[in-house]
Amino acid sequence: MRVVFAGTPEVAVPTLRLLLDAPQHEVVGVISRPDAAAGRGRKSARSPVATLADEHGIEVITPRRLTDAGVLDRLRSWRPDCGAVVAYGGLVPPGLLTLPTHGWINLHFSVLPAWRGAAPVQHAIAAGDEVTGASTFALEEGLDTGPVYGVITETITDSDTSGDLLERLAGAGAHLLLSTLDGIEDGSLTPVAQSPAGISHAPKVDVDDARIRWDLPAHIIDRRIRAHTPAPGAWSTLDGARIKFGPVEVLAGSGGEAESGAAAGSLRVAKKWVDVETATGPVRLSWVQPPGKKAMPAADWARGARLADGMVLE
Repeated sequence: MRVVFAGTPEVAVPTLRLLLDAPQHEVVGVISRPDAAAGRGRKSARSPVATLADEHGIEVITPRRLTDAGVLDRLRSWRPDCGAVVAYGGLVPPGLLTLPTHGWINLHFSVLPAWRGAAPVQHAIAAGDEVTGASTFALEEGLDTGPVYGVITETITDSDTSGDLLERLAGAGAHLLLSTLDGIEDGSLTPVAQSPAGISHAPKVDVDDARIRWDLPAHIIDRRIRAHTPAPGAWSTLDGARIKFGPVEVLAGSGGEAESGAAAGSLRVAKKWVDVETATGPVRLSWVQPPGKKAMPAADWARGARLADGMVLE
């Protein structure tokens, strides 16, 4: 089939790469988000998807919106049989939904109808789900509401960050999308309407959502930090300075009441470790990234910053 691919970040690259290598399909054009500032120098950079397409000589368009002038004509010129969408970062407007012969197929990183929205993996980890997955479904005007072609499942481990889980789902999901396109082409796949039961929503996660609340139970803090690692990055403040934190270890005994008299967020500092008090006992820090510096082991941070017992993260 002639396929137009819409995607932007690194998580969409495995699918595009697999489609480019599939002899039964031809990627006739790519849609990606506009170039954006990246890196410490904040220089304008192509998206990972656009970069891969450039390397293969595939035409790329980067409109701010798919309703922009010229987008419809460009898509028509590609004469797509199907559109494939992976983490594009924008809505396909109603006027474009029926342009490809077989419509648009979206790869979404949850088992629909669970976690419809922009951040399904982050919300699944934060909620303590044990299993998630990926789904391919037909785009329609509703947000992630279309009928489902295929599903895979993936176990969420106790140490998974959103980055870890997305990497696995991106690889497995690429094969799911390819098999979905194959099934649509040969007529062996028919989409099934989503169940009205089990619907949950996963709105976009921003920096404020990633602020750590040390007054929550230790296991909730552990989940939320892993959910926001690597992006947007879990953080807290010390003396007004914003500091990022990597995943924590929930210590034995952190399931009951916090140590008597210890305020949530208070530090306990030793030569080789740093603990933080929560509502149900301490968690042990792994790595820390102070402002303007690289990530470092928590004990190194404590020595350099001359931290002492009783100092409080907020």
